[in-house]
Amino acid sequence: MKNKERYKVTVYCNQCGERYILRGNRLKTGEIETGFKQCICNNESKFHIFTERLG
Repeated sequence: MKNKERYKVTVYCNQCGERYILRGNRLKTGEIETGFKQCICNNESKFHIFTERLG
């Protein structure tokens, strides 16, 4: 079984202030995939995103 790099991803919505805490995996392209698409206020692009590698 291959070890994947796991990340804690915190997403803050700049539009309504909602906060999401997610887990994500690093893709071969270097991006971190969480499955997050949009906030409950329908915002799809205005976010502050912070990542932290999990042990």
